[in-house]
Amino acid sequence: MLMDETHEPHGQEQTKKSDETIAYIGNDPVMQSALDVLSTLGSKKKVIIKSKGNAIPNAVAVANIITEKMLNGNSKVEKITLDTDAAAGIGKMTSTIEIILIKI
Repeated sequence: MLMDETHEPHGQEQTKKSDETIAYIGNDPVMQSALDVLSTLGSKKKVIIKSKGNAIPNAVAVANIITEKMLNGNSKVEKITLDTDAAAGIGKMTSTIEIILIKI
């Protein structure tokens, strides 16, 4: 499973490696999220975009805006991982996505 959190974190956090950052995309405005991720890519080589549930289209839009419009030719999607979290005993399932963007 990709994300075991029960809450939806917002913003970015540093990972143990100094060249990558995790950006959690929620239902914030897409362009604001794209600018946040873009500013992170200015100083880091890799950004991991994570999202779940109804916010997945926002994460895909952010990745597309960055790779096709803002950093056309200077960044690419390295990997996309899809998964589903199932709540124990309830039967409710939540889809998750992880998009890894790298600066070329």
